[in-house]
Amino acid sequence: MHIEEHKSLKDYNTFNIQATARYFSSIGSIEDLKLALQSNIHPDIFILGGGSNMLLTKNIEALVLHINLKGIKIISEDRNSVVLNVMAGENWHEFVQYCIKNDYGGVENLSLIPGNVGTAPIQNIGAYGAELKDVFLDCNTLSIADQSEKKFTKEECKFAYRNSIFKHQKKGKYIITNVTFKLTKNNHRTIIEYGSIKQELENSNIHHPSIKDISEVIIKIRESKLPNPNEIGNSGSFFKNPTINNIEFEKFYKNFPTAPFYKLSEFEYKIPAGWLIEKSGFKGQRDGDAGVHKNQALVLVNHGNASGKEILELAEKIQTKVKQDFGILIEPEVNIV
Repeated sequence: MHIEEHKSLKDYNTFNIQATARYFSSIGSIEDLKLALQSNIHPDIFILGGGSNMLLTKNIEALVLHINLKGIKIISEDRNSVVLNVMAGENWHEFVQYCIKNDYGGVENLSLIPGNVGTAPIQNIGAYGAELKDVFLDCNTLSIADQSEKKFTKEECKFAYRNSIFKHQKKGKYIITNVTFKLTKNNHRTIIEYGSIKQELENSNIHHPSIKDISEVIIKIRESKLPNPNEIGNSGSFFKNPTINNIEFEKFYKNFPTAPFYKLSEFEYKIPAGWLIEKSGFKGQRDGDAGVHKNQALVLVNHGNASGKEILELAEKIQTKVKQDFGILIEPEVNIV
């Protein structure tokens, strides 16, 4: 186990925010992880995965553990399905591409989502009608307090929209070390009705899409809307799409009859946060190096040297204006550190 001091985290967060870790260690094995947790180098521990779903607003006065555990293993399979165990440090999109290459279905709609496998359950990542919980079986964890190992089932994870037990009751208590997925090998359940997937498939004259076709279309759509973090700092969607009850929706729709929406149930509706932000006048806006992306208002960007505090100030300004204009509170999807 190698410990570094005053380590720059600029290359470890997709916003490309300059911040430092008081102590830093890249973890490549469960044994190293246990040793690091037992080290008493610093009383506080900060767990870092792919760095794609956080905004650093300050230096991290803690022992930062970068989870770099690697490996994909087939646990079991039959004619119809395969069960895979994937280590937490595997890049999510590379894992999706591994599944596409082997014709394992279930994660194709989650193509090109940034981050690592170990942080995916925390957020219950989702896109284009699919969510991680749809293919999740369980995950293994290590207790930060006593280094004991514990398995969490899907039910125990309490998955909800961009949410799980690891964001609330168990926040900061466990480190996910690996995740088990169940994927299809044939008769794939494809989801193409969400967003512009179906239209893109029709434009390409694809009427019976494979999971590879769907993945490629989603990558094309995401690349056209979302900036590449390697080119401009961002963490993808900064805000959650808000949900409102049917009474709130009736009032909203009466005032804004052209607004897009998704009916979740008889009593609940989802409104696209990007539409709300754009209509509030923020699309393409820039405050110094902190800005809103020109093609997708849901994405906040670092044009070069913005601090985390400057991006947070812009986010709060957006929240205030959207609430003022529409009476709807939009909440961050990213973790504010």
